[in-house]
Amino acid sequence: MGTITNKFIVMCSILFRILAISSAQNIPALFIFGDSLVEVGNNFYIDTLAKPGYPNGIDFPKGTPSGRYTNSRIITDFIGEELGFQDYTPPFLAPNTTGDVILKGVNYASSGAGILQATGAVFGERICMDKQLDYFAKTRQDIISRIGAPAAQALLRNSLYFLAIGDNDVLNGEVQTIDSYSYTDEMISNFKSQITRLYNMDARKFAVVSVSKVGRIPFEMDTHICGQGCVDSVNNLAMLFNSKLKSLLGDLSNSLPGSIFVYVDNDAITEDIINNYRSYGFERMDYACCEVIGRHGGLLPCMEVSRVCSDRSKYVFWDPFHPSESAVLIARKHILDGGLEYVSPINIRQLINI
Repeated sequence: MGTITNKFIVMCSILFRILAISSAQNIPALFIFGDSLVEVGNNFYIDTLAKPGYPNGIDFPKGTPSGRYTNSRIITDFIGEELGFQDYTPPFLAPNTTGDVILKGVNYASSGAGILQATGAVFGERICMDKQLDYFAKTRQDIISRIGAPAAQALLRNSLYFLAIGDNDVLNGEVQTIDSYSYTDEMISNFKSQITRLYNMDARKFAVVSVSKVGRIPFEMDTHICGQGCVDSVNNLAMLFNSKLKSLLGDLSNSLPGSIFVYVDNDAITEDIINNYRSYGFERMDYACCEVIGRHGGLLPCMEVSRVCSDRSKYVFWDPFHPSESAVLIARKHILDGGLEYVSPINIRQLINI
């Protein structure tokens, strides 16, 4: 009787492990495209001013620069953890992003990058969205060579594609003399072509992050000496793009068979965190933790000579541009399990389980 019981316990244990693995394997890989909000180190390998050196990563394991523009983890790290991946999705340009590693996904994001090729030129080299797709095409071919075309197609079609790009285009558009409608039309036209190209390379499950009201970041609050009117102008540009982006994703879901698009309303998520910062345990929602100068600590990027706040958990913003890990943890909850006010038509957990 004891032997039967022991066998039953072992069988149950194995069954639970299989179920857990199966759930995670609904999404076998995570492919990430975007800018500094989701970069993990590609810019260390190119000639650019935008390199996230120390004290970025101060709270990351081993306390060393991790290629991330924050004190520790970013949103795609948390999503990877949720998918059951033991390692974080590596940067495409890292020399060790080869072999079986790519079967769990690759990160192509680059600080300064935009939907438009001209965006971010002030930093020097950057990997614009079109170039990121070129790199993905190479990864796709490597996967096909490694496991064969049928298995590669199955892997790619079940993977999650996380796109977080557009903020730099909005910031770049703000400093130009532009027509907002024409400029956002150009952004949307380019993004439509880019997403369609990704679809044609077997992508099916998309999470697309909207642009936040960048007028709320410390950099914008410090550089707009003309006051609220200037901040409103960049926020209005962001909102105009977002309205067109949401419509675009609806159109693409109807025109691209088998595709699923989740619209992540980064604007709504950011507004919730800032408007309710005290209830979330923050003390500062308008000041950079890693700062050099400025009324909001936003005039210079986080660098080795910066002052770093002692308690990062009390700040919404890590630096003049990017959220702290504590803020990202709240965003994680909204993105994974949030309602329609934050993610639509379904949340990421529901997408994972499809």
